[in-house]
Formats: sequence, structure tokens, C-alpha cells
Amino acid sequence: MNIKLILASFLLLSGSAVHADVLDDIKPLQQRWAEVNYQLDEGQRESAFEALLQQADAVVQANTDKAEAYIWRGIIASSYAGAKGGLGALSLTEQSKADLEQAIALDDTALQGSAYTSLGVLYYKVPGWPVGFGSDKKARAMLTKAVELNPQGIDPNYFYAEFLLEERDYKAAMRYLELAKHAPARPDRLLADSGRQQEIAALERKLTKKLK
Repeated sequence: MNIKLILASFLLLSGSAVHADVLDDIKPLQQRWAEVNYQLDEGQRESAFEALLQQADAVVQANTDKAEAYIWRGIIASSYAGAKGGLGALSLTEQSKADLEQAIALDDTALQGSAYTSLGVLYYKVPGWPVGFGSDKKARAMLTKAVELNPQGIDPNYFYAEFLLEERDYKAAMRYLELAKHAPARPDRLLADSGRQQEIAALERKLTKKLK
């Protein structure tokens, strides 16, 4: 067999194996994040997210060139900031932003563009200047890109709908919320999907009132 063909095959298989490794590494983070976010009482979430962030640090250290690791550390840092609240959470949002930007630089299509979704959420939830880096304009750009990369996904459509509700574009928000509501199930993330569907139902009730 041609030596170049052998080498190319080896590199292809090696790349697939490495990619599989990072996906295996982030699975415990995904599962625990869903448990903390949807099953723990509000008062327990801060310390649980703090511990989970330390686990995410280890995953990033083992996968410094993989966007997926940075995406999940960014998501966890953002969730930890939400649980912590106040000005003390701003450094966590900065950390999250840096991780998500690093993920985009490495591979902006990783996890179907999840970095854009999470970064968009940060931009519309974090206060603007001079307190924070929040920006509705950047939020819209990030969320639009997220939906473009994953048009049927539950998360990008839900968060874009939530953003559009805040922008008082209620009809457009309902369109995206319907897409989120009917998004394909993710067999490996059933708890996260169940929790998100509850949030979708709550947002739908708000939108229905606005559209009357």
C-alpha cells in the first residue's frame, strides 16, 4: 500500500480518536451541569457550580486545543456567575467570555456552534458599559449565527426567542420558540432537554400574554 495513503489513514483515525476523547471528557460535565441547573435547590447551586468549574478546569488542561472543552468551561462559568449574582459574578462572566471566544477561534462549528449561543446569552444578560461588556447588538449577532449553524437546535432557538422577547419583537420570538419546542430530542441529554422544555413552556406563557 502507498505509504502516503497509510499515513493519511493513520492521521484520520488519530484525529477521530482524539475528538472522541474530548467528547467523552465533557459528558460528565454536561450531565452534572443539568443536575445542578435543574434538580438542585437555588441555594445549593453556587457551591455545586464552583466545584463543577474545577472539574472543567481539568478537562481544559487535558484538551487545550479542543473547542468543546472551552465551550463547556465557559457554560459552567456563566452558570456559576448566574448562581452567584452581584458584582462578584462579573469576573466569572469575563472568564466565560474568554473561554467561548477561544472556542470560536479553535473551531466555531464545535458542538453545532454552541459557543455562539452561550456568548450571545452573555452579551444580553451581562450589564453594559461601564459595569460590564453587555451589548444587545453583539447578542443579536451571536444568536443569529448560532441559529444559522444549528437551525433546529433547542438551545439557540430558545435563547434567541428569549432575547427577542426582551427586544419586544414578540411575533418573531414566538416563531423561534416554536422551533425550540419542537427541536429533535438529544438522547444523551434527556435531563437537559426536559429542563429546557419547562423553560420553553414558561416563556411561551409570557409571550402568549404579550401577543393578546
